Amino acid sequence: MDFAYKFPVVRGIQAGREYFIAMVPLKMISKLFPNEDEYVLPEYRAQRKLNESRIPVISRYITDNRDSYVFSALAASIDGEFAFHESSDGMGTGILEVSMDARFLINDGQHRKAAILDALNEDESLGKETISVVFYEDQGLSRSQQIFTDLNKHAVKTSNSISELYDSRDELAVINRNVIMQVPFLNEYTDKEKDILGKYSSNLFTLNTFYIANKKIVGSSDISETAEQFLVSFWTCVSKNIVQWNELVKKEISKVDLRENYIVTQGVVVQALGQIGAYFYHNPNFDMKKYLSRLQVINWKRSVSQWKLRVIRSDGKIITSNKAILLTAIQIKKEIGLKLSEDEKQKEEQFLNSINI
Repeated sequence: MDFAYKFPVVRGIQAGREYFIAMVPLKMISKLFPNEDEYVLPEYRAQRKLNESRIPVISRYITDNRDSYVFSALAASIDGEFAFHESSDGMGTGILEVSMDARFLINDGQHRKAAILDALNEDESLGKETISVVFYEDQGLSRSQQIFTDLNKHAVKTSNSISELYDSRDELAVINRNVIMQVPFLNEYTDKEKDILGKYSSNLFTLNTFYIANKKIVGSSDISETAEQFLVSFWTCVSKNIVQWNELVKKEISKVDLRENYIVTQGVVVQALGQIGAYFYHNPNFDMKKYLSRLQVINWKRSVSQWKLRVIRSDGKIITSNKAILLTAIQIKKEIGLKLSEDEKQKEEQFLNSINI
């Protein structure tokens, strides 16, 4: 038997079957895994169809983080003859020899593979680096499809909140974390892991909610110490002037009551406050503290008329659309005495006409 490939590997056992883990140079990826099944019908493939739009995103991740990128292993099946030659130490290490006629079929990691090839076109020095590949013996299309299903079926996407909590490359994520920690009320009641809170959660907000709101305020390009200082000042002022938030701190209202009877913990309202913050951020001559002190007189109860169909549907549920965020921000601006833009005047007029029909 002729052999073309020799991989130093570690042998393992899962479900009574052998598998092997090798460190493969990135420059070998294109030779091992040619693009053969892109246009094959899905029932005859062992992978989902490649999503071309994902490739440049992953590729940029590699090249933009040349000194810190990380990738998990590729999983592949060997369709052909191979032999494992264990080293003398008997510890499961050795050389995996694979026939030159064998095919390597990716079971998991096709987008990583494609992105690596794309990144290699930009930076050839990547070719000397390695990625771990887990090799299984190919046992037919049905088994390969099952491997793909098993590897992906139980995968759980991380929440946006925990991604932003751990992300040190995203400058806005870093600032967002810093802001939350510096505003006592927000730090006390912001969940830093979940994106969706239960009815009886001990928290009122999610980290991701403030990330989105702060992006509305300072954008994604103007990330600076000045921006962080503004955000701390803004949210500190907001937290001091929303009556129900302070009643909660004083234990004059419960979290359940706050959630069920008021709108001021809802994501749509936090986003609307973000738009108010953007106004002050871009108009620094306005006395922000004076205007935000008027938040104290706003009636945030779900039942009051100004929120009906603006942020509360006719069935009493919260509207979460971008339109609802804008209309809520408009109402807040009106109540604290800020002038509406021409576009906001038009949107408000359209809204009022629609509910009076």
